Amino acid sequence: MSLLRELGAQLRATSDDLPTGLVTTAMERLRSATELLNWVRAESRQDIGVPQLTFATEHAETAAAALRVTQEAIAAYLAALGLSGEPGAPPGQEWRTALQPEERRPAPDDQTAPTPETLGPWWQDRVAKLTGEPAPADRKSGPERTDTAELLRRVAAGVRSGDRARLGRELHAVNASTGLGLSAVTSPVLHRLAGDLLGHEPRPEDVPRLRGAAEGRVRSLLPGTEPAVLETLIDRICRVPVQQQQQKDRPAGHPADNAVTAGVLAGVLLARLGRDAETLRPDAPEPVRRDAEDGEGQR
Repeated sequence: MSLLRELGAQLRATSDDLPTGLVTTAMERLRSATELLNWVRAESRQDIGVPQLTFATEHAETAAAALRVTQEAIAAYLAALGLSGEPGAPPGQEWRTALQPEERRPAPDDQTAPTPETLGPWWQDRVAKLTGEPAPADRKSGPERTDTAELLRRVAAGVRSGDRARLGRELHAVNASTGLGLSAVTSPVLHRLAGDLLGHEPRPEDVPRLRGAAEGRVRSLLPGTEPAVLETLIDRICRVPVQQQQQKDRPAGHPADNAVTAGVLAGVLLARLGRDAETLRPDAPEPVRRDAEDGEGQR
């Protein structure tokens, strides 16, 4: 191997090893926690640490942006050396990190088991409001045990079939923690799917096009959601500067609304691309990218 190719291989390995996916996932979990605490604080009228989480989220956003810039700079340098065609990890793999199965911990014994939630079925109440589908009367005594990545695949399958009743059942069947996790899990997935649909990295000027591709379908599946929730999600996908988002003065969405809408939006974009829910597995083969016009024609 020549010295130039060895240098290129080392740079490519360095780029591949950057924890972009982990930082992105952590950033989205912090953002989801901030939204949840903002809602709780508004309900309780007490300061419970939201400013500290906000600072942490900003630091994570800065770190994620720096990692992306580093990877882009390495890619540009390799291209200048004529090594852009060399093998390496394909770009945009953060979504795989987000969809990794959650760590399975041994079930605690009766002495250390956590106290069950005592807040009532607020998650099911909110799902009913968003979907218009009431919780099943014959529901089991407790929520189904599944992780958020699996829930996302089930939601996407329901969206693909256009079956709102099925979508409601899948969302009703999990607990609030699993459902709220959709906000964090879907963010890198949405960015990747939108990029595949548009044919390039989502940009602020793509907001109207992405809205047009998704708004009608999301609204039909979630008749109870507020338009501002979808608008905020699309702004984040297209990386509209935070200052511009704040200028729009939208009301803060309910955390459950943000999570459910994000899951449904992922299913809508997946359907637009003609892909099924199994392509959202972290070990799924790299999807074949269609031209933007072909992808946008899929329903």
